[in-house]
Amino acid sequence: MSTEISEFPSNSARASSPVEHAVASVEHAAAARQSPGTGDNRMLDGDVAGIDVPSGLAARVPTPAPGDPRLARLSLNQRTTASWSLREAIDGCVAAGLPAIGVWREPVAEVGLDTAVRWVRDAGLRVSSVCRGGFFTASDPDARAAAHASNLAAIAETAALGAPTLVLVPGGLPDGDRDLVGARERAADAIAALVPHARDAGVTLGIEPMNPIFAADRGVVSTLEQALDLAEPFARGEVGVVVDTYHLWWEPKVHEQLARAGAAGRIVSYQVCDWITPLPADTLLGRGMMGDGHVDFAAFTRSVAAAGYTGDVEVEIFHADVWAAPGAEVLATLARRYVELVEPHLAC
Repeated sequence: MSTEISEFPSNSARASSPVEHAVASVEHAAAARQSPGTGDNRMLDGDVAGIDVPSGLAARVPTPAPGDPRLARLSLNQRTTASWSLREAIDGCVAAGLPAIGVWREPVAEVGLDTAVRWVRDAGLRVSSVCRGGFFTASDPDARAAAHASNLAAIAETAALGAPTLVLVPGGLPDGDRDLVGARERAADAIAALVPHARDAGVTLGIEPMNPIFAADRGVVSTLEQALDLAEPFARGEVGVVVDTYHLWWEPKVHEQLARAGAAGRIVSYQVCDWITPLPADTLLGRGMMGDGHVDFAAFTRSVAAAGYTGDVEVEIFHADVWAAPGAEVLATLARRYVELVEPHLAC
């Protein structure tokens, strides 16, 4: 369980292109206009609303257009549109007016690093983060050495893409192992071994604490407090923390820990999505669209802003119904939910 888990579909499993998705989105909106009872599908000013995915409900706010200043910090984490290739995700961001993208290593590897760098640069996008490094809690020395080598490659890729942060998912317990303390110690040792390389490359390592539901198989670091304790021995700019609403919304002292992170300059990424219930059979796919679940985005975002974070805000969703929806509709929905629920609270 301590080995890295791939969560991207193969090329053959991917859906149609952003252009085809955009056509579907237009057809979907046209159907809403033509359907009876359109009163429920209209804004107060009479404009026809978009349709939110995956809920299928009429949007509560208009879709922000490209160039809208409220989108200035919005980033698409590539996993949100997992059926799209890197090329499609870049094109989708440009079409929707998103200025940044958080990329995953697998789609980058499919096209080659040089090509990925060129595509992102030519599109004028920022790379807000690279997912992911980590998975270094193995007890076997050879497995730990392999993880270290993989993380060195990830650091080099992050630097080439111009991303400030490599997201580290610590990893879970090795098969048959019940020693959480030992696994966390191995994670700390692995991070320490990576720091000189990341520093030389100009990359900050971002430890992502994960909801305790994933402690066994993905993340033995479960709280923001634990992540900050791991980062503390290193200089700011070397090791920071990834703040993810899905993983941290429940933490009893999260607002205190966000203030602590801000005082130390440790927040290197802010990722948003919702915690939805009932949880799906595959709990990993419980990352919902903002506003569809239980997270208080206003309070959480105000604390992140008060902590001094001024970077991009990534929307990272793992949800089967979101992945099945046309990508253009996903981007339109997340942009609407972002400007409604998150962006107004970024200026504290």
